[in-house]
Amino acid sequence: MKTILAFGDSLTFGANPVKDGPRHAYEDRWPSTLERALGGDVRVVAEGLGGRTTVYDDFTTAADRNGGRILPTLLSSHEPLDLVIIMLGTNDLKPTICGSALWASYGMRRLTQITRGQFFGLGTPVPQVLLVAPPHACETDNVDVSDHFGGLYHMIGESKLFAKHYLRQATDWSTGFFDAATVAKASPIDGIHLDAANTSAIGEGIAPVVKKVLGL
Repeated sequence: MKTILAFGDSLTFGANPVKDGPRHAYEDRWPSTLERALGGDVRVVAEGLGGRTTVYDDFTTAADRNGGRILPTLLSSHEPLDLVIIMLGTNDLKPTICGSALWASYGMRRLTQITRGQFFGLGTPVPQVLLVAPPHACETDNVDVSDHFGGLYHMIGESKLFAKHYLRQATDWSTGFFDAATVAKASPIDGIHLDAANTSAIGEGIAPVVKKVLGL
């Protein structure tokens, strides 16, 4: 059976847009939906953490949110892997973290390099990589969240540039690519997170791309 690592942030974790709301049910999280859509032929390991960045530090949090630092450990603990799906970048848009979709794309490039370098020369198959541009942020009255991301204009405008910059990295590094904004929309409750239906839709939408990448 093939194995996929789904590496992401709160959108992969299944965070609720309602403050202090319950985590989305296991079956509604997109890695679970993807596994079902692949017909039981593939195991999808979900590794989502709220606040995770691509490769940048956030010293205001308890857990290590730097994706570049934790990824090698996760690759080792879940090997052998056939595919690593990376959907990160939203938290990079915070002005205190990185601030732009362009630099988030550089982080995605580095995560691609880390994934390939982890297994090179070890006799272990090097997994395929699939870069996913996160859904766009949207209008919200939640000032706490929008201010955290540098204001509505910044968080929405930069989020709409993810696909452009990620596609360039995917092309340059010969990875797979999927734009989650084509199938999912953020909830206006907080402008960032997804309701259960939109979370699930990412797994369904990405399934055809995964089948092509893995030759299923």
